[in-house]
Amino acid sequence: MARSGTTSEAVRPVPLLERDAVRLWIRRIRLTVSYALLVFFALMFIMPFVLAAISSFKTLPDIAQNPTGLGFDGGLGSPTLDGVERLNRERIRIPRWALNSTIQTVSVTLGRLVLATMAGFALSRLRFRGRWFIFGAIIAVQAIPGIVLVIPKFLVMKQLGILNTYWGLILPLMFDAFAIFIMKGFFDQVPHEIEEAAAIDGATLWQTYSRILLPLVSPGLIALTVLSVQGTWNEFLHSLLAAPSNADIRTLPVGLALLRGAFGENNPWNTLMAASLLTTIPMAIVFFTFQRYFREGLAAAAVKG
Repeated sequence: MARSGTTSEAVRPVPLLERDAVRLWIRRIRLTVSYALLVFFALMFIMPFVLAAISSFKTLPDIAQNPTGLGFDGGLGSPTLDGVERLNRERIRIPRWALNSTIQTVSVTLGRLVLATMAGFALSRLRFRGRWFIFGAIIAVQAIPGIVLVIPKFLVMKQLGILNTYWGLILPLMFDAFAIFIMKGFFDQVPHEIEEAAAIDGATLWQTYSRILLPLVSPGLIALTVLSVQGTWNEFLHSLLAAPSNADIRTLPVGLALLRGAFGENNPWNTLMAASLLTTIPMAIVFFTFQRYFREGLAAAAVKG
């Protein structure tokens, strides 16, 4: 009995409360480290925007003395609107560029939604010869770097006669393989029984697509809309390629890239930062307004994938 008591005393388990305390302590450490990393990476992403916003209200001597400062403590002046005012004095065509970017973004997004949903529906629900070959080609296109297609795209637009036109800015961007891939994934997850029930009720293929299936894949439509708006608004290479010599249809990214050389050797950094800030604000408003729908769409896509 004594030996038994000694053995039980040696292997006595840790009390339940003590184990819970250890687990709680480990969990708190993990949460602290996770939040610290999130804050660090958030600051890394936000810092360029903050620096651009502050620099747009600095004087040029203040920027030269303290380019990365977060305040106006350079001793060379207080906050000023000289950078923004110079945009008007130099007659820089920010409003025109913004209008062109808006026309391009809205047109491309609407066209991409229509084409991607129809193509995704056809590849997911319709049975026809060559369906898997087409889907494989769409996946293969995503693996091709965009820079490889620059010369072929330029030659095609030249042959079609859409260079230096709005059609050149819009049409090539409407056809997006990634958008088709996303929408096919959402349509794949809709049960076929829904279509069968609609067919029994006398619904046509178009009615099934437009009135029944499209509302069910609305998270994908929202996520695709936000991605398309953001990507098209910031599109630079294609916009430069489509309008190489027509300044009237120049978009904001192209205009800002060419703006640096418009002032000669002495770049007014406060003016450049003000122009960049004006370009960023619309997308920031769109993202923060629809971020909840964007998160829901991506979460649904992850679950469906």
